[in-house]
Amino acid sequence: MAISNMRGAVLGVVCSLPLVLAASPVLAAQADPAANYPSRPVRFIGPFVPGAGTDTTARTIAHKLGELWGQQFIVDNRTGAAGAIGVDLTAKAIPDGYTICLISASHSVNSATNTKLPYDLSVDLQGITQATSLFYALYHHPSVPVKTVKELIAFSKAHPGKLMFGSSGTGGLQHFAGEMFNYMGGASLTHVPYKGTSAVITAMLASEVQVGFGTFFGVRPHMEAGRLKVLAITASKRSPAVPDVPTIAESGIPGYEVDQWYGVITSAKVPKSIVHKLQRGIAEVLRQPDVVKRLAGDGSTPVGSSPEQFNAHIKSEIAKWRKLAKEANLKLH
Repeated sequence: MAISNMRGAVLGVVCSLPLVLAASPVLAAQADPAANYPSRPVRFIGPFVPGAGTDTTARTIAHKLGELWGQQFIVDNRTGAAGAIGVDLTAKAIPDGYTICLISASHSVNSATNTKLPYDLSVDLQGITQATSLFYALYHHPSVPVKTVKELIAFSKAHPGKLMFGSSGTGGLQHFAGEMFNYMGGASLTHVPYKGTSAVITAMLASEVQVGFGTFFGVRPHMEAGRLKVLAITASKRSPAVPDVPTIAESGIPGYEVDQWYGVITSAKVPKSIVHKLQRGIAEVLRQPDVVKRLAGDGSTPVGSSPEQFNAHIKSEIAKWRKLAKEANLKLH
């Protein structure tokens, strides 16, 4: 009787093996949420207006990810509050990887200075990858009789209150680029905020402001026509795109660097396996020649860093701008 029962138990185990083996792919998929990701359309939030740099970059990445994985990545422009509305929606979305967001360096400035944000950028959200890096150009109206960064600083000191620098808005990266120039270089430029970069250039052409910080490729047409002049770029080293233009750091303010980067984030609760799969996919599309060429048209360089590297970068940027705001005693809100 005991032998018979044993035989029955063995037969039961053997017969059940096919069922276990057949179920193993399902169990594996359940264990790894990234296995079948994405299985439906992904919402790709753009926190600034259509046509802005974040929007065009998001659409480029979204289109290529759709081709790569055969699922739609739908860009959803959710603007307002200096980009905070789109980020807040991302932080509060269901943490399944189907809501991601493209942010810019301005979000780190906002997080460093605005204590009323409904989220903590480095706690409630997590980085997927830094997508691109983009330098600014320091440019001025030809009526300002300077040819170098040192001459601009000296002229501003000799004529306090005369030189105005325009930005795309108070508390944004262009504003902080100018304030860092003042603080680190001892310059005396007075800030004047506008609603967007194009408005700054229009104001400068009308001689309302004399100095600005903006993308080289936005300024270049006016530079070539002799209406504006570029003194230097904000990158840490010279750019292959404009090798003859010096950096601000080498021109009189050692250590000066401002990078208008773009990066992709999601909720802090999204599984790491999905985050890493997204990073690999985005890094792959950023390496595609047509994407590199498209980004170069805006002066951007692809990055594709790891989630860990991007998280560390976000924290370091927040600390950098918070330190500037405190030491320079900037009043922003």
